Amino acid sequence: MSRRASKAQRRTSVDPRYNDMHVSKFINVLMNDGKKSTAERIFYGAMDQLESRGGPPGLTVFRQALNNAKPMLEVKSRRVGGATYQVPVEVRYDRQLALAMRWLAQFARARGEKTMGERLAAELLAASRSDGATIKKKEDVHRMAEANKAFAHYRW
Repeated sequence: MSRRASKAQRRTSVDPRYNDMHVSKFINVLMNDGKKSTAERIFYGAMDQLESRGGPPGLTVFRQALNNAKPMLEVKSRRVGGATYQVPVEVRYDRQLALAMRWLAQFARARGEKTMGERLAAELLAASRSDGATIKKKEDVHRMAEANKAFAHYRW
């Protein structure tokens, strides 16, 4: 463990529409080249599309998608002797959120719908139903950790 004091985390301000810190953080993840207003327009447009489909409220779908996409375990490389082992470790809560948000944005960009708002809405809906590319990524990470469970004693 490092002897240096850990840096205090900066507080993220809440977003104006939903008054939610996770939404604000996700908008920051979506943002490209500092264009926050564009990222906000994309996110709020996706929320409006989700609500116009007649399902649950957009914020509920977003929270469910985040919860479904959060990984519990991941693997980290650990060098022991001359070999490198993939050691499964538990993921801290803030990293779980960061990974889930990053994966949601990444796989929304990779979808085939016409606009980014439609892509994001479709990916959030798929993740909230526990399917889609984001959930597949999470399951792949869990599968990798499960396969390397034998090296768990190298955890540091």
